[in-house]
Amino acid sequence: MDQNKSCSSGLQKYLNQLGFNIVGYGCTTCIGNSGDIDEAVASAITENDIVAAAVLSGNRNFEGRVHPLTRANYLASPPLVVAYALAGTVDIDFDTEPIGIAKDGTQIFFRDIWPSSEEIADVVQSSVLPDMFRETYNAITKGNPMWNSLSVPSGNLYAWDSTSTYIHEPPYFKGMTMSPPGSHGVKNAYCLLNFGDSITTDHISPAGSIHKDSPAARYLTERGVDRRDFNSYGSRRGNDEVMARGTFANIRIVNKFLNGEVGPKTIHIPSGEKLSVFDAAN
Repeated sequence: MDQNKSCSSGLQKYLNQLGFNIVGYGCTTCIGNSGDIDEAVASAITENDIVAAAVLSGNRNFEGRVHPLTRANYLASPPLVVAYALAGTVDIDFDTEPIGIAKDGTQIFFRDIWPSSEEIADVVQSSVLPDMFRETYNAITKGNPMWNSLSVPSGNLYAWDSTSTYIHEPPYFKGMTMSPPGSHGVKNAYCLLNFGDSITTDHISPAGSIHKDSPAARYLTERGVDRRDFNSYGSRRGNDEVMARGTFANIRIVNKFLNGEVGPKTIHIPSGEKLSVFDAAN
């Protein structure tokens, strides 16, 4: 939500009271960076195998995308997100069931809080002003003091930092020639995973949070990164070591080799040991 628009309209005051605060720009709730949920709630979901639901105004409803424990995710307009949050459930009929109860006992329905098209148009007309866009775009190339003070290395080639856990020189750059080698066949390979339907790109290469027990977490921990600084797979996509360990690391993935067990594991051949996908592949 644009801070200028919501504040100039007076809307943000009430959104803040409901817990809908302005956050930093960038990939936040869309990629699962909105933070952890209450530990008691997380434990209840896990211990009772609850299908927890999220309602979001982003553009992806992959299982576990918003948070690893939200298995059902529904896309909605921003006002509808607020309405479902007020109701506290997705199992509601807005036409016949109240969203809440007022202090005087009056039942409040969806139709009581939903603005008309005219009301929305009036607020947009008075709050979304040309000067907002001029101010933003006039300064867009000027940066800010923190960005402008960053030290920039010189030279025509990128200076790889061997200690960085965010950007790592991938092996396919080493020894690269103008004439690529020819293709080669795959022989004596075993099947690593067996999937059914509903596999998404987020199962194959998750972009969200890095689970504390994952191979990627182990890699980062070995390099002195605290758990609170793991960040997300999306933020570390410049490091092939992290992304290789993150492949098929979605905690909601179902591998048929495990007879219905949920999680990023598979059976190692020929030992028969159950391992993480990365460890089994290596």
